[in-house]
Amino acid sequence: MKGTNLGEFEELILLVVGILFDEAYGVAVKDEINSRAGRTVTLSTVHSALNRLEKKGFLTSRKGLPTKERGGKRKRLFTLTAAGAKALQHSVEMRNQLWQSIPKMAIKF
Repeated sequence: MKGTNLGEFEELILLVVGILFDEAYGVAVKDEINSRAGRTVTLSTVHSALNRLEKKGFLTSRKGLPTKERGGKRKRLFTLTAAGAKALQHSVEMRNQLWQSIPKMAIKF
């Protein structure tokens, strides 16, 4: 499928946005990546990826309600689009196909 190839970090971002569902914003995505993947990433790296994926049509964003914890600022919440879900599905299928193509003797766990 043309245009759906994802880099490893982009795939990770899309997966985490899917996991967080309606609560996916920059800091939450960063914390989830740290917690689940054991990777330390900067907030600016996460924001760059979120913006890039939104431009590609894999995410949409909207402003949440203002909160006291943020001094009345609104969070920018991200949601996976149908195109984003399709890109993830393509990635899973491609990886599974490649894994299945490795000769059994080549992998020793």
